[in-house]
Amino acid sequence: MKQQSLEDDENDNIVFRRVASAVFYGVASFMITVVNKTVLTTYSFPSFQVLGIGQMITTIVVLFIAKKLRIMNFPNFQLGTFKQIFPLPLFYIGNMIFGLGGTKELSLPMFTALRRFSILMTMILEFYLLGVFPVFSVQISVYTMIIGALLATSDDLAFNLHGYIYILLNDLLTATNGVYTKKKLDSRELGKYGLMYYNSLFMIGPAIVISYCSGDIEAISNFKDWNNPIFLAQFIISCIMGFILSYSVMLCTHYNSALTTTIIGCLKNISVTYLGMIIGGDYVFSWINFLGLNISVIGSLIYTYVTFRKKETKVPYVPLKNENKDNIV
Repeated sequence: MKQQSLEDDENDNIVFRRVASAVFYGVASFMITVVNKTVLTTYSFPSFQVLGIGQMITTIVVLFIAKKLRIMNFPNFQLGTFKQIFPLPLFYIGNMIFGLGGTKELSLPMFTALRRFSILMTMILEFYLLGVFPVFSVQISVYTMIIGALLATSDDLAFNLHGYIYILLNDLLTATNGVYTKKKLDSRELGKYGLMYYNSLFMIGPAIVISYCSGDIEAISNFKDWNNPIFLAQFIISCIMGFILSYSVMLCTHYNSALTTTIIGCLKNISVTYLGMIIGGDYVFSWINFLGLNISVIGSLIYTYVTFRKKETKVPYVPLKNENKDNIV
């Protein structure tokens, strides 16, 4: 009886960590989406790339100080560090830049509708790269979300070619980054803090060079609202939330799965969608679009129930038989 009680307490603790990490990621993702939209669209900040650089600088500084104060710990830089972490830095910077670009170019309802496709991409990549296959209930929820997203995007949504390209690339990189992050966390090579720190450290230089060559540095030097304290406050919050979002992604992926992290992000997008309908000013209501969004909501709720119901203590995935995960590249 005592052993059974200890096992029940351990299972409850596992479920709490899974749920708490998912909620933390959802809240952080919601807040940064709204703040980024305000900075890039309401204030017409000219460079989403520079905003991404600000978020990377904040991540580097916070983790460096935390390591010196022994609040957080991760391995020191070595010659083999880049090889250990590659190709995550490429996924990281691409995911950040294209996500910010899509936020700037598209309305929030359109942004969330196109983000749904990252879920299916994640499920496919987890099958081929991690050797896991979702059970039937998970598949149904994912397919329901995709059908709803396709229906929502089919009816008179404003077309923006750059926005479409940004978001679809963001979807692919979100899925790829999530799956490879899970693989790196499982191998314990650098740990979640090391991945965050070195992703930003290795990509800050190339990001600055790209921003300079594209004229973004010059554009922000002439930006009119640098003296606006309200804008500055939101810009700083956006940079800080970039670090918090990265941390929450690591935790959610660590305690759950890459697919769970992706779908929690899309659950957040439900709130962002309805908020965009009310305050965005650029959403045109149609019954087909609204129906599609709600079908996608139902799929999200089904997946949430399947994943986080209390009786389950493992992520609802079935590993492939006779699959040696260490040989998966």
